[in-house]
Amino acid sequence: MLGGGRAGATTAGRGATLWRVSLDQSLEQTQDDWTRLGAEDPLWAVYVAPGTRNGKWDVDAFFGLGVQEVDKALAELPRLGLKPGTERALDFGCGVGRLSQALASHVANVTGIDIAPTMLEKARELAEQRGAKNVEYVLNEASDLSVIPTGSVDIVYSSLVLQHIPHQFQAGYLREFVRVLAPGGVAVFQVASRPTKSFKGYVFRYAPWPLLRWAQRTLLKYPAPMRMSALSPADVREAIAGTPARLAAAIEDDSYGGHWHYTRYYLAVPE
Repeated sequence: MLGGGRAGATTAGRGATLWRVSLDQSLEQTQDDWTRLGAEDPLWAVYVAPGTRNGKWDVDAFFGLGVQEVDKALAELPRLGLKPGTERALDFGCGVGRLSQALASHVANVTGIDIAPTMLEKARELAEQRGAKNVEYVLNEASDLSVIPTGSVDIVYSSLVLQHIPHQFQAGYLREFVRVLAPGGVAVFQVASRPTKSFKGYVFRYAPWPLLRWAQRTLLKYPAPMRMSALSPADVREAIAGTPARLAAAIEDDSYGGHWHYTRYYLAVPE
């Protein structure tokens, strides 16, 4: 009996190790894809819009849309009864810094983190060109936010990022948002919630990821594929269950258009 128990524990341990390897490989693939996108067409990869592929984004327009988004999203805070501090914001999945620079007018300091070194290289270049003084950019290759101290951030902001992360990592990152928030802090993030009832929407809904990956690379000629993993309000509530955070609001916002419906979430931690 004791021997059988020990064998079972060993098997379970090996299974957990194999699962960890699978998770790490999945995140590594995501990093490889976005590093390639950042090297070949970073602004378009951050914000896919008609007529902007192959370096055709107007830089001022690109950053101007970031300012509009952040100003609108943060203007909701008083209506929701939320008043986070203004010392530091974290831009999760900052890409080339479109939203980091916009956040810099609302807080004293901004930290942008991303998994792709090429995106961060471009972010630093654009920050210098545009005179963004209170923004720093940090590489984060982990499945957590251990590069950010607990309780050190007043606002976590993210847009169009979590949807590109494998589903098994999403909940962990949301819990990390809560961990890094200071008392009274707020996490604001927009993510795809479900595909539209369109041909492409149904393709995203039902086609397996390996097929979508092949189609994006082969048929659409993307420099690298862009995974889509939706998050519903139920997913968000489940992810933060047992944490101090509460879901203050879930607001549908399809301003990005395309073949997905989007929701902007507001998570708040107590003071």
